Amino acid sequence: MNTKIAASILASDFSQLGKQVQEAIDGGVDYIHVDVMDGHFVPNLTIGPQVVKAIKPIAVQVNIPLDVHLMVENPERLIPSFISAGADIITVHVETCKHLHRTLQQIRELGAKPSVTLNPGTSLTLIEEVLADVVQVLVMSVNPGFGGQHFIPATMDKISRLKEMLSVRGLNHVDIEVDGGIKTQNTPEVVAAGATVLVVGTGIFNSKSRIAENINNLRQAIL
Repeated sequence: MNTKIAASILASDFSQLGKQVQEAIDGGVDYIHVDVMDGHFVPNLTIGPQVVKAIKPIAVQVNIPLDVHLMVENPERLIPSFISAGADIITVHVETCKHLHRTLQQIRELGAKPSVTLNPGTSLTLIEEVLADVVQVLVMSVNPGFGGQHFIPATMDKISRLKEMLSVRGLNHVDIEVDGGIKTQNTPEVVAAGATVLVVGTGIFNSKSRIAENINNLRQAIL
């Protein structure tokens, strides 16, 4: 399974959002990653469906999926709006879903691909029963709520254990996405542990180098 790069727009310049999304796509990213925060489950308040709707025409031109990560309480209330706006993949937190299986079914029935995630301090055992119902598992390598944090080293073992869990169930087609503190320096180790999708924010959107150059550096680190 080839490693994919998801550009997290949380780190972008929102005054130049459309331009920067286009630059990331032109630079070769595989997904545009959208972090949605509600100010309750996590401290920050970020964006809503209108932003997804605004960038969808850019992404759809070249068939780049919009990968929406809902860091919100009661995600089932927001899922229809985000899918209607153009979300292709919807990730929900096990910590916020009273009826996780039902919520994942809701995502699929509304036409998007279901994905599940869990915080650094949450055990993988809580998602064991739904692994066959998702296309992706997102492993948080920082505590959710803020961009630009440092990668939590213990995540490496968690990624490896998740890879084994999927393998023994014959679910090797399920992507392992990792989000938080991904840089060129730790990319090889994260991929070696089992990651197949890397969410990168400040490593792509920063003032030090051009977006395309940053993406190319990440690609080189993966090889």
